[in-house]
Amino acid sequence: MGVKDNFKREDLLSDLGISPFKERIPWIGPDLQTLRDTFASDELPDVNTSEIRITVPPLKSRKTGGGSLVAYLDKPSSSLRINGLVLLLHGLGGSTRRRGLTRMANALVQSNFAVLKLNLRGSDPCREFVDGTYAAECNSDLIPVLRRAREISYQLTDDYQSSKNIPLFGAGISLGGTILLNACMSDETLLDGLVCISSPLDLNECSSSIERARNFIYQKWLLNRLIRQTLEDPFGIEEREKNVLVRNKYKKREINNIRSFDNLITAPRWGYENVEEYYAKASPFYSLMKNEKPIPKTLFIQSKDDPWVPFRAAEKLKGKMKFSNNQKSNKFIFTEKGGHNGFHGVEGCWGDQVVIKWFLSFKTI
Repeated sequence: MGVKDNFKREDLLSDLGISPFKERIPWIGPDLQTLRDTFASDELPDVNTSEIRITVPPLKSRKTGGGSLVAYLDKPSSSLRINGLVLLLHGLGGSTRRRGLTRMANALVQSNFAVLKLNLRGSDPCREFVDGTYAAECNSDLIPVLRRAREISYQLTDDYQSSKNIPLFGAGISLGGTILLNACMSDETLLDGLVCISSPLDLNECSSSIERARNFIYQKWLLNRLIRQTLEDPFGIEEREKNVLVRNKYKKREINNIRSFDNLITAPRWGYENVEEYYAKASPFYSLMKNEKPIPKTLFIQSKDDPWVPFRAAEKLKGKMKFSNNQKSNKFIFTEKGGHNGFHGVEGCWGDQVVIKWFLSFKTI
């Protein structure tokens, strides 16, 4: 089974039948676009959901441990048609409970896609089933998930009595897209198509961006979530890790930004010597620029006013892929506005609609 696209012209939005993004009141500016899903919620219809657990091995820094990741399978109510299965990943410090993710999942289900919403290692819904935390490159977790997702797609083919195997897609929000990209570079056949929304391609560049003074509150919020998730591990943490995570009246906490968290927690847990090695090897930008490894047909969506993730890496990658025979099928959409995974427009979330139309543009062959 394979999939191909129907695009004939260079204007991707026109091909998808979608107008250019426009902000809507009151969500004006990069910060309100970014924070909209924190301030406001959407009423969503109930969906047919089931819990799935996927066994994963121990962290690279540990000989024992591991456990199960928790995912939720949302299926469309119609028994007549299914357009595909979408593996949906949250971003840094998130989970399947995040409003933006649940809204996107619901929009996909309403368009007759099944959605497998994954909680990455360390997120709240799977905290009691697996130890540790995730990283931008956590293929030992993701490859078992992708293989299980493919099995589910075959089962859905039978359940919905489809004449052909339904495609398996991936959609990653922020760091979730980076994680999916890294997994797919190990085997491009793991997915039939992929969307990366506001996803960091160069981790060092992204870390420097979040460290800017204007992002002080963002970084503090993200860091507090990461520290809480790490300290609340019911399987326990190493004494070294606890010492750098906790502050008391005798000492300041050694971890005071995302970079130091990655240097002292993420990098050693996932087998990297330090944060410099982690950022260099877990950033998909460098391998993609060298055209070392093919990826499935991928759409990159990035706002130029994203306060967290600079668009420069994606812009450079677009220029490189334009002249690569192996990568010409990958597409890029850059918007002037939209914030970080915002894209809240006059007709709801514009980003959700782009994702749906992109996946619908594939056809089974």
